[in-house]
Amino acid sequence: MTRYEVLLKDLPLSPKKWLVTGVAGFIGSNLLETLLKLDQFVVGLDNFATGHLHNLEEVKQQVTPEQWSRFKLIEGDIRDLDACNAACSGVNYVLHQAALGSVPRSLNDPITTNSTNIDGFLNMLVAARDAKVESFTYAASSSTYGDHPGLPKVEDVIGKPLSPYAVTKYVNELYADVFSRCYGFKTVGLRYFNVFGKRQDPAGAYAAVIPKWTASMIKGEDVFINGDGQTSRDFCFIENTVQANLLAATTKDEKALNQVYNVAVSGRTDLNLLFATLKSELALNKVNYTKDAVYRDFRAGDVRHSQADITKISELLGYAPSFGIEQGIAKAMPWYVAFLK
Repeated sequence: MTRYEVLLKDLPLSPKKWLVTGVAGFIGSNLLETLLKLDQFVVGLDNFATGHLHNLEEVKQQVTPEQWSRFKLIEGDIRDLDACNAACSGVNYVLHQAALGSVPRSLNDPITTNSTNIDGFLNMLVAARDAKVESFTYAASSSTYGDHPGLPKVEDVIGKPLSPYAVTKYVNELYADVFSRCYGFKTVGLRYFNVFGKRQDPAGAYAAVIPKWTASMIKGEDVFINGDGQTSRDFCFIENTVQANLLAATTKDEKALNQVYNVAVSGRTDLNLLFATLKSELALNKVNYTKDAVYRDFRAGDVRHSQADITKISELLGYAPSFGIEQGIAKAMPWYVAFLK
């Protein structure tokens, strides 16, 4: 059995209290669903700036009434220290997902990105430290690698940030490290690489590529590729991301704590191949998309290629991704077809 399989068996035997910030968002709601199905107690904090009540309603439909009764929602903003203190009260583990994502959003509005991702992050660190939580796992980002050209990306080698968003996520890592050194506070940062899956919002100017393209294909609309289509990413299915969070939060290995890890599959998929894969999988789900992609200029702030080395997280946390991009898209596609029409 993998370390994660053992954890899934052990958690229901000794339920803990978890805080998930950004609980109504894509990753947060998937964490909530998994934790409730494992009979855990969950507090969720969200201001609904980018999260949605319908995500929570969907989770409610996926769990039993008894499991749903173990969830408490606090509507609040991580920029409000009182809200953070209230959310952390009595909590064992924090999974901090709340943030304003998106490179383009940060270029358009760096002030709001900074206040949410840095001021809000510091509030959460202080509140969790004062509540004496057992561990603090937070969403870091592959954007931290910036302009460093090396592939695959290794945790201790980064370049200069290419966007305000990347700056904020790097500052998160610096603050977490300082809190571990100064206060003996246990943190783990997870550098996400292009997470995708059910409940990822396809709408708006800052939507991620997989749900945005899939929704466009389902509706018969044009799909736009920024650049020549050879830009590549290490796409990571949501269930791999959930696994990383649970392993990070519960680890007792001192060597594994106060670290930053890549969360990915260590693969590279270019946008042309992604387009073809989505088109093919949609056809298997009885949605035929006949248009060609429309190519346009490269997008400011984007890196050309991204691929993670996952040796560190595999060795120290026992992470073993169970879904590659093809398997993840195949599992997610029925949800996309049902919900993105």
